[in-house]
Amino acid sequence: MTKTKQRGLTPQHEDFSAWYNEVVYKADLADLSPVRGSIIVKPYGYAIWENIQRHLDAMFKATGHENLYFPLLIPTSFFEREADHVEGFSPELAVVTHAGGKALEEPLAIRPTSETIIGEAYSKWIQSYRDLPLLYNQWCNVLRWELRTRPFLRTTEFLWQEGHTAHATAEEAMAETRQMLEIYAEFAERYGALPVFRGEKTPGERFAGAQNTYTIEAMMRDGKALQAGTSHYMGDNFARAFNITFNDVNNQQAFVHTTSWGLSWRFIGALIMTHGDDKGLILPPPLAPHQVVVVPIYRADDDAARAAVLAEVGKLHAALKDAGVRVKVDDRQGMSPGWKFNEWEQKGVPLRLELGPKDLEAGAALLADRLSGEKRPVKLANLAQTLPDELERFQAALFERARDFRDAHIREVHTLEEFREGVEEGFVYATHCGDADSERWLQEHTKATARCVPFDGPSAEGSTCVHTGKPSGYPRKVIFGKAY
Repeated sequence: MTKTKQRGLTPQHEDFSAWYNEVVYKADLADLSPVRGSIIVKPYGYAIWENIQRHLDAMFKATGHENLYFPLLIPTSFFEREADHVEGFSPELAVVTHAGGKALEEPLAIRPTSETIIGEAYSKWIQSYRDLPLLYNQWCNVLRWELRTRPFLRTTEFLWQEGHTAHATAEEAMAETRQMLEIYAEFAERYGALPVFRGEKTPGERFAGAQNTYTIEAMMRDGKALQAGTSHYMGDNFARAFNITFNDVNNQQAFVHTTSWGLSWRFIGALIMTHGDDKGLILPPPLAPHQVVVVPIYRADDDAARAAVLAEVGKLHAALKDAGVRVKVDDRQGMSPGWKFNEWEQKGVPLRLELGPKDLEAGAALLADRLSGEKRPVKLANLAQTLPDELERFQAALFERARDFRDAHIREVHTLEEFREGVEEGFVYATHCGDADSERWLQEHTKATARCVPFDGPSAEGSTCVHTGKPSGYPRKVIFGKAY
């Protein structure tokens, strides 16, 4: 078997799940862990996460949020204070019962999320309306005991950020909840080239303990949905459970209103499955570890040509770095250019520059576009000035491709038979009565779930539920789809 054959991937149309797993490992994003359900994130995969962090963190701070950090271990009694929350997370809790060779007086849960321990702290920190709002976020790991795992999409331990804010009024908290959802949507589309639907979860799909859950939903290239980020209005549920009160402007005791919002490394999975093809990854330039890779080409026995090419490559590397481009020079010995081309295509680097003796003579390099597959010569003289524009064009084309695919795989349906057919191909807009039993029936019989009631979408006025025939329970038709 040739090396090229060994590095090949299962085509998406044959087995999308196998393709995904192969991309994760062959593109060197992650490795298997000795701990069941967990992964080792390798430098290339972690660099993508760092870029996600960098852009999101800047957006959080631009809206007044600050970072802090809470402990990994949470007293289990904290989870017993908010009934819906404990019910939602009890099956996923991992609990420490012994430490230092002794049984603990109170078992400690490894955080699945931090509402409870943060609520306890907020009850001490907040005394007056002058202490509000609290706008805090933490970057951390959490652990949820998963039975069926898939790298980045669903792992026992994962990295994420969780924002937790406290406000004097419901209106302020709801404005915060919607603001953070919009930040996630803007981040997904601007930096991830990921078109998303913005909307509210149905009651059956809400976060445990929340009054309202808002979501951004993206479509993968197999037509399935991925929840890419969520923002929750918690009402005063946690304030009552943890006695988070304050003196308001009228010197009256009141409960705060809280929010929580989070985005995890499953966003990396979304990038893989939204943009990747049969060659491997295709990464959006803002999040790619390397936006451009330069491959010098020369004969091993031609020292003069090698020296000339590498000298020009060095100048090009410095100029591109000065222009703010993340550039990688692949001057590894003992590997053919073709092998390098294949590797960087598999890793999804947006643009590749090839530079050999003949290119030097022409004063140009050969530019290869990972998305279109096109190759064309580009002048070396002003490449540092033109390449950022090339990356912006690439990003726009990547977003347009994903949006066109999504829009081609969503349709309005009016009958149960159309619903069944539609969710086999992508998303559907369907009128739904809002009945939880009906929602469960549809999931059981079609494997599709209510992804969201979109903020923008077809009106449900005057139409009846695709399943029960009852009047619509929502102002707009619900987006349904099979999901990860």
